[in-house]
Amino acid sequence: QIYLSNSGQEPIYAQITRQIKQQILLARCGPGDALPSIRPFGQELRISVITTKRAYEDLERDGFILTQQGRGSFVAEQNPALL
Repeated sequence: QIYLSNSGQEPIYAQITRQIKQQILLARCGPGDALPSIRPFGQELRISVITTKRAYEDLERDGFILTQQGRGSFVAEQNPALL
């Protein structure tokens, strides 16, 4: 479950990124678990697909998820150095 706030200083994409990272670090989702598809996830959160895509790109850049064209995004194996 992702909670978004429009009243704070933190951008929406950063809120999503932070909360997904927390869920991964707290082992609420593990390596290989699928993340929601970008478009339906954006619709569920009532935000732009571009915002959702930005959050996923940041998560991938930081090594938390892997995206496979045509398959989706999945939680990556965690590198102990990242933790």
